[in-house]
Amino acid sequence: MTRVLALLIAVFLAFNARSAFAQYVDTRDFMDFSPNFTSANPIPREVVYFHSRYAPGTIVISTSERRLYLVLPNGQALRYGIGVGRDGFRWGGVHRISAKKEWPSWTPPVQMLRRRPDLPRFMKGGIDNPLGARAMYLGSTLYRIHGSNEPETIGQAVSSGCFRMTNEDVKDLYDRVSVGTTVVVNN
Repeated sequence: MTRVLALLIAVFLAFNARSAFAQYVDTRDFMDFSPNFTSANPIPREVVYFHSRYAPGTIVISTSERRLYLVLPNGQALRYGIGVGRDGFRWGGVHRISAKKEWPSWTPPVQMLRRRPDLPRFMKGGIDNPLGARAMYLGSTLYRIHGSNEPETIGQAVSSGCFRMTNEDVKDLYDRVSVGTTVVVNN
């Protein structure tokens, strides 16, 4: 009986020690978050193991997972939650970032205006703009990786083919990549 009690106490102490350690580890130091960081993202970004054939710096988008991976060295990636195209608007392929813009203006494409004639013909960049704080344009396509003022759509299939991120995540990614970065979209 004494051994069983001692074992239960040891397990309890080990569990509490592990919990205390997990609470002590502060990922903000290596994730470039400020000390007062609070996330509006329902899917927080994190460093994960990511074995792939892609070079560090490549962006890999998994529309089925609704995740964007920025490939890092040593079999790791920075994983972000994203919103993706709804049914009929998902696509795949390989492109490069052809332009980057801060607080971009938005002109809905003709195809979108046909579906949604109620949309404005032009919106100046700003907090209410659907492209959010940053946009990275994908080759000569109509699609972008961009911010969103609707964090609740992250992890959802709601867009017309673009990839949505929270404004804090898109700012982070924007600062880590450059024009010319390869973007692989796996549908």
